Amino acid sequence: MMNRLGRRQLLRMTLAAPMSAAALVLARQSRAAELAPPAGKPILEITGKIRVFNDGEAARFDRAMLEALGMTSFQTGTPWYTGPVTFEGVRMTTLLASVGAFGERAVVVALNDYTTEIPIADFQEFDVLLALKRDGAYMPVRDKGPLFIVYPYDSRPELRQQKYYSRSAWQVAKIIVK
Repeated sequence: MMNRLGRRQLLRMTLAAPMSAAALVLARQSRAAELAPPAGKPILEITGKIRVFNDGEAARFDRAMLEALGMTSFQTGTPWYTGPVTFEGVRMTTLLASVGAFGERAVVVALNDYTTEIPIADFQEFDVLLALKRDGAYMPVRDKGPLFIVYPYDSRPELRQQKYYSRSAWQVAKIIVK
């Protein structure tokens, strides 16, 4: 079991290990505590450089746990759908803060074993979502669900390029913080 980190202890940890600016923000936002176990079927596992667990050295989430972190949405065009789409989900910064993530990149693994690596700095800079819903409905596995990492592509021109599209993993099952 983990005890809550005091400010001094968190500051010492922050100063002792080099961190990116994004990782530092996430570390400051995190509250080290034990995460409740999922009541329903887990749909996401987070491992690696995290401080909060609920299953050995992993943090597992069911849909209700993810929604309880706070949902937000944005509308954007994508190369996968015709016309603008509204995605609703959890901000990646919020999700990683909930597990006390302190790494510099996230390796995202999909149900079909597709893997992509995303700099954690992207999550803060671009307000990236872990989407659970598209146009108000939960996304089934056959249509990029249950979880889809989505950038707000229409918010900045540089997001409309292959570099960011390839980081937008769907059918997300696992995130490894490195």
